[in-house]
Amino acid sequence: MISIQINEAEVKKLCRQQIIALVREVDAEYVFWDSNELKKRTCMSWNTIQNTFFYDPRFIKRKVGSKWYFPVKETREFLSVWLLEQ
Repeated sequence: MISIQINEAEVKKLCRQQIIALVREVDAEYVFWDSNELKKRTCMSWNTIQNTFFYDPRFIKRKVGSKWYFPVKETREFLSVWLLEQ
């Protein structure tokens, strides 16, 4: 019979590191979000977004045709600051 011992703490550490790396990779794929992605990332409805921070002059956004686009890096930074202010 073969017996294998696994250091559970080390396995969890390796899994966390891999998950963090994959999340960073996925986030790096986006240059900007559209309104659907913004709603998904904030867990807010479009009306709530408009009623809370959409018209804040610090919130960077661009309308191209009929769609709104939001630069990922700046949007993340703004949302972090905005949430702390609430």
